[in-house]
Amino acid sequence: MEEIAKRFKKLRNQQNLTLKEISDKTGLSISFLSQVERGTSSLAITSLKKIADALNVPINYFFESWGNQNYHIRVKDVELFSIEGKSAQYGRMAGEFSGRTMEPLMVIMEPGQNLGQVFSHPGEEFCYVLEGTLLVNLDGNEYLVEAGDSFHFPSTLPHQLMNLSNDQKCKILSVTTPVIF
Repeated sequence: MEEIAKRFKKLRNQQNLTLKEISDKTGLSISFLSQVERGTSSLAITSLKKIADALNVPINYFFESWGNQNYHIRVKDVELFSIEGKSAQYGRMAGEFSGRTMEPLMVIMEPGQNLGQVFSHPGEEFCYVLEGTLLVNLDGNEYLVEAGDSFHFPSTLPHQLMNLSNDQKCKILSVTTPVIF
């Protein structure tokens, strides 16, 4: 969170924007943005995306840079990371190139874990369950998705993913649009 706070403040100052102007562009409160800038508030990925859009940068500006010039992603090179407020681990499976429209991620959920509250966002999602069993709440309907199964939906529908197992991780290949990292 500290690195995000530093980069947010630096970019906001470089662009001579006030917290009020960022608030007007994002719909986020000035006090919340101030807490984010000081690193004293957790930050949902949807809020970070709003801030990135307001500052005209890709969301990955706020994370450690990582690039793959060969377009070949080796499993040994995928670094897992966590997102503030989310209990899962994520691994970027994408190369870096201009015009990229998909965000492939490896998502690892511990037993009993969910990916937070029901939410929606622009774009679409495709998920393929590699290991474990996942309960998907999609627009009020529940689906049990097992290893080898997939699901694909407009992410504007309210959704939540949960690992129901008490003893097995759930590993998912997730491809979303738009690009978020």
